[in-house]
Amino acid sequence: MTQRIRPGAVAALALLLAAATGCTGQRPAPPEPGESPAAARGANGRHAEGPRPFTLLAAGDVLPHSSVIDRAAADAGGAGYDFAPMLAGVAPVVSGADLAFCHMETVYGKKGGPYTGYPSFKSPPEIASALRTTGFDSCSTASNHTLDDGAEGVRRTLDALDRAGVRHAGSARTAAEAARPTILPAGPGEHAAKVAHLAYTYGTNDIPPPADRPWTVDVTDERGIVEEARAARRAGADVVVLSIHWGTEWQDEPDARQRELARRITASTDRGRPDVDVVVGTHAHVPQAYEKVNGTWVVYGMGDQIAGAMINDEGVQDPRGNQSSMARFTFAPPAGPGERWTVKKAEFVPQWYDTVTGRAVDLNAAIDDGAEHLREIRDRIRAVVLGQGAGDDGLLMAERGRGR
Repeated sequence: MTQRIRPGAVAALALLLAAATGCTGQRPAPPEPGESPAAARGANGRHAEGPRPFTLLAAGDVLPHSSVIDRAAADAGGAGYDFAPMLAGVAPVVSGADLAFCHMETVYGKKGGPYTGYPSFKSPPEIASALRTTGFDSCSTASNHTLDDGAEGVRRTLDALDRAGVRHAGSARTAAEAARPTILPAGPGEHAAKVAHLAYTYGTNDIPPPADRPWTVDVTDERGIVEEARAARRAGADVVVLSIHWGTEWQDEPDARQRELARRITASTDRGRPDVDVVVGTHAHVPQAYEKVNGTWVVYGMGDQIAGAMINDEGVQDPRGNQSSMARFTFAPPAGPGERWTVKKAEFVPQWYDTVTGRAVDLNAAIDDGAEHLREIRDRIRAVVLGQGAGDDGLLMAERGRGR
C-alpha cells in the first residue's frame, strides 16, 4: 500500500532537503563504485564536480588461426561463426574496465568466406561483434598482417568494427580517416576523461601500402607518433595511449629496438606533459615485461589473447604462444590545470588460451575455483611480467582480475 504524505509534511521535507544540499535544491550525486562518500564530496560537503578516475584495460593479439575459426564455427552450431564463447571467461575483466582496448591482428574476409589462417589471414567478420560483446571499446588494427588482403581487407575489417560499435586505430579507408585521431570517453557523463588511441606497426611483411593510399596503415615512425599524439591533445584528449606492434617473435626479453623506442617516446614532452601516457605492445606471441620508463608505463608485450597452437621459429609447438597478460591502469585526474593524468594503480591479469576447449581463461579466477594445474602457467607469466623490476614501481597482479 502506498503511504500518503500530508502537504505540511511535504513542505517540511523540502526544507530539510534544501538544507542538506546547501540550499541548492539538488541531491548530491552518489559516490563512484569503491569511492567513499567523503571522497565524493568537496571540502564544503558537496559533490566534487570535475574529471573522474577511470580504468583502462588493454589485451593482447587476437590471431584467429584455422583451428580458432573452426572452433567458432562449432560454437555457432552450423550458423556462421560465434567467437563470443571463447572470450566469455575474460569478459568480466574486460567489461569491468571503463575503457578496454584489444589488438585485432588480422583482417576480415568477405561475409561467408572463404577464410584463411596463417600465413595470409582472412578472418570471419563475426569476430567484431564478439569483441563488442566481451566489452572492448576500441581495437588497434596496425600489424604485420594489416595488408594481407590489401586495401579491401582493411575496408572490410573497419566496416565490420563500425557495425559492431567498436572503434579502431592504426589503419584507415580514407586520407581523412587516417588524419583524424581516435578519441573515446572513458565512461559516461560530461566529466569522463577523453582518451586517444594511437596504433602503429613495425611493418607489413614486405607488402607495401597501395601507391595511391600510403595512409592505409600506420607504420612506426617516431616523429609521426609524436605528431599524432600532439594532434590528439589539440583535439581534446586528456590521455594518449599508444598501441604498438613491435619486438622479436618468441623472445621473452624486450629487444634493443623496443627499449630504445620506448625510451625516446616516453621522453617526448610538450608544455611540460608527456606526449604519450602509456604504451602497450603486441606481436612477440609471448608475454613480455612491464616497465616504467621516464615515469610512463610501458608494456613491452602482452602475448596472444587468442591463437591456435603456436609453432615457434624453431618449428616446435610452444605453449608460451597461448600465454598472455591483460594490462589494467587506473588513472587519476590531474592535480591542476595543464598537468598530467597519473596512473595511481597498475595491474596485470594473467591469461591463458586453452587450445583444446577453445576458451580464454582468467588464470587467477580459474585457480581460485580449484584449477591448481594452471598455477605453474600463471606463475611463469607473473615472473616474466615482473622481470624488469616493475613490482618495485608498484605493478600488482590483479586479484582474480575482476572489476575495479
